[in-house]
Amino acid sequence: MKITLSLSPIALAVCAAFPTLSLHADDTPVTDDKMEVMVVTSDFRQSAVDKMPSSISVIDQQQIQDEGAGHFEDLLNSIANFNWSGGSSRAKYFQIRGVGEQEEYQGAPNSSVGFIIDDIDLSGLGMISSMYDLQQVEVLRGPQGTRYGANALAGLIYLKSNDPTEVFEHGAEVSLGDDQLRTYSGYSSGPLSDKLQYRVSLQQHEQNGYRDNLFLDREDTNGRDELMARVKLRWFASDSLAVDLNLMHADFNNGYDAWTLDNNGFDTLTDMPGVDKQRTTGSSLKLTYSGAERFELVSLSSVAQTDTHYGYDGDWAYSAYWQSKDCSGTPCEYDYTWDKLGERQTLSQEFRLSSKDAGRIFAGSTDWLLGIYGMKLDEDNQTSEYYNGWIDELSAQYSATNLAAFAQLDSDLGSGYDLSLGARVERRDSDYKDSAGDAFKPAETMWGGHIALSKRLNVSHQAYARVARGYKAGGFNMSLPQALSGKKEFQTETLYNYELGLKSNWFEGDITTRMSLFFMDRQDQQVAASQQNPLEPQKFILYTENAGSSHNYGAELEANWYATNNLKLYSTLGWLETAYGDYQYLDKYGSLVDLSGRELAHSPNLTYSAGVTYRSDSGWFANLNGSGKSDFYYSDSNDSRSESYTLYNARLGYETELWSVYLWGRNLFDEKYGVRGFYFGNEPDLDWADKQYIRYGDPRQLGITLSIKFI
Repeated sequence: MKITLSLSPIALAVCAAFPTLSLHADDTPVTDDKMEVMVVTSDFRQSAVDKMPSSISVIDQQQIQDEGAGHFEDLLNSIANFNWSGGSSRAKYFQIRGVGEQEEYQGAPNSSVGFIIDDIDLSGLGMISSMYDLQQVEVLRGPQGTRYGANALAGLIYLKSNDPTEVFEHGAEVSLGDDQLRTYSGYSSGPLSDKLQYRVSLQQHEQNGYRDNLFLDREDTNGRDELMARVKLRWFASDSLAVDLNLMHADFNNGYDAWTLDNNGFDTLTDMPGVDKQRTTGSSLKLTYSGAERFELVSLSSVAQTDTHYGYDGDWAYSAYWQSKDCSGTPCEYDYTWDKLGERQTLSQEFRLSSKDAGRIFAGSTDWLLGIYGMKLDEDNQTSEYYNGWIDELSAQYSATNLAAFAQLDSDLGSGYDLSLGARVERRDSDYKDSAGDAFKPAETMWGGHIALSKRLNVSHQAYARVARGYKAGGFNMSLPQALSGKKEFQTETLYNYELGLKSNWFEGDITTRMSLFFMDRQDQQVAASQQNPLEPQKFILYTENAGSSHNYGAELEANWYATNNLKLYSTLGWLETAYGDYQYLDKYGSLVDLSGRELAHSPNLTYSAGVTYRSDSGWFANLNGSGKSDFYYSDSNDSRSESYTLYNARLGYETELWSVYLWGRNLFDEKYGVRGFYFGNEPDLDWADKQYIRYGDPRQLGITLSIKFI
C-alpha cells in the first residue's frame, strides 16, 4: 500500500540520453529481480509487451500509484504521440499519432480510437476512467484491425482493473487537497470458497473544478462529483472451465463552466452553467474452457447502458452583461444555450478458438486462432438549442449492428524469426432517423488485418517490421442546410500503417528501451469540418467529409532504467509529422481555404515525459515527474495554435507495510496551458468578429493522501 507526497520538480531530462551501450551477447536468458514482465491483456494471447511486434505503451499499477494518478487524464501526457481534446469536463476524445476525434455533437457515434474498460466497449465515452484499483493502462498505437475492427482505426486504449486474489486483502485511502478536493476509496478482495474469489472497489471523488463564477458567486459550477464502483468474481467451475464476471457502475455528475470571454481562464460569468454527466452500468462475462486437448474456447460477452447529459452556456455571460454592451446603438441581446441528452445501449458477443501446444499446425510451428464477433448499439439523443427566445429541438434514433469474423496465425519460422498474420472481415448495418426528417440506412463490408515479422537478434534485442490495415465506417451528416446537401454522406476511411521497431534490454536488464518508426497512409480521410452560420454567428454547422489522403510519420521511444534496487528512472519521447493531402473547403464567407500540406489539428510534433522514483530501505518515498508537448493547431478550420508547455508533478511520502502517507502536488509551477481552442465570433458588440478563445487545463493543486492496508 502506498501513499504519495510531492516535492519540487527536477525531472525532465533525467533519462533523455544514455551512454553508448554494448549488446549482451551471452546465450543464457537475462534475468533480473528488478525487471518486471508486463503482459498486454488486450492481446488475444496476453503476450509480454516486449515480445509483441507493435508499438504499445503499458503503464502499470506501480507507476499509477507512484505518480498518484486519480484519472486517466493525469497520465495521458506521459504517453508518446498521444493527445486529447479538452472540450469536456474530463478527457473524453483522444488522438493517437494525430488520428482521432476532437468532439462529438451529433448522434451517430463512430470512433477512431477504441476505449475499453474490463472488456466493456465505451468508445467515445472515455470520461469515466478512474485509476483507483487499476492493474494497468494499455495504449496500442496504429490500426487494430484484426483484434478490434472498426472502432480502432488509430489505436486502442484498454483499462484493466485488478483481479480477485487467492488471499484476503483490503485497503482504504483518503485524499484531501485544495479546490475542496475530497476523495474516499476502498477495496476488498479474497476467496469466498475454494473455487470462488471476489474483488470489490469503490471510489467517490469531489472537487470544485478550479473556476469561480463571479455572476453566481459560486466556486463549484465546474465541479466534479464522480462515483466509480467495480465488482469482480472469478469462479473455477471445474478443472477446465473458468468464469470471470465484471460489474461496473460509474456516475460522473460534473459541471462544465470552463470558457471566458477575456481568456482569463478561471473567472467565469455564465448565468446557466453547463453540465457534463455520464452514468454507465455495464458488465462483461468471460468463459474460458481449456478441457480440449488441442484448443481453448473463450466466450466474451458484454452489455452496457450509458446515460449522458452535456450542455453549455454558449454566450459565456449573463443577460445584463450583454445588455450593458452597445450593438449598433442599442443594448445587445444575446442568450444562447446548447443541451444534449443521450442514451446508449451496447450488447456484444465474441467467440474465440485458439490452439494449445498440441493443436499447433505446420509441424508444430504455428499457433492459430479463429473468432466471430457481433455487437448491437442503440443510441437515442435529444438536442435543444436556445437562442434569444427561440428553441430548436431535435430527437434522433440511431442503431448499428456489427458482425465480424477474424483469424490469426503466429508462426515460428526458425533462426529467431516469427511471423504473425491476421485478418478481419466486418459487416456494419446502420439505421438513423430524426425529427427533422433525415433518415439514413448505410451498410458496408470492411476488412483489415496485419502482417508482422519479428527477429530475435539475441536474448536482449528483438526487432520487428509490421504492416497493418485499419478501417473506419462511412456515415452521414444529419440536419444540414440546403447549401450543404451534397455533403449528406461520407465514405469509409482506410489507414495503412508501416512500422519498424526494436525492443531491447541492456546491462542484464537494468535498462529497457522500446523504439518504433512509423509511416501512416490515410485514404479517404474523414475530416470533422464546420462552418459558422452567417445568419446566427454563435452557431456552427458541423459535418464530416472525406479529405482525400494524408500522411503521418514519426517515432516513439520509451526507456526505463533500474539504476539500483531503490531508484528507477523512466522517460518517453514522441515525434510526429502530419500533413493533409489535397484538401480544400469553403469558409463561412464562401472563400476557398486550402489545407493541402498543413499539419492536422491536435497533432503536436513533440510529446515527452520523464520521471524518477526513489524508495529508501527505511520507508521514505519520492517521485518527481514532468511531461509536455510542443504547440499544435486547435482546429482544422482555422490557424489558431496552442502554446507548448511542460508540467511538473511530485509526491513525497513515508510507506510501511500497513500504512502510508504522502504529500503531493500537480502542475507545481502553475503553468497556464490550453487544452482546447476555438476561433470564431462570439461577441455581438464586436460585430461577431472572429477571435481566439482558449479553454485551459487544471492549475496547481496540492494535497495529502493517507492509505491503509488491512491483512
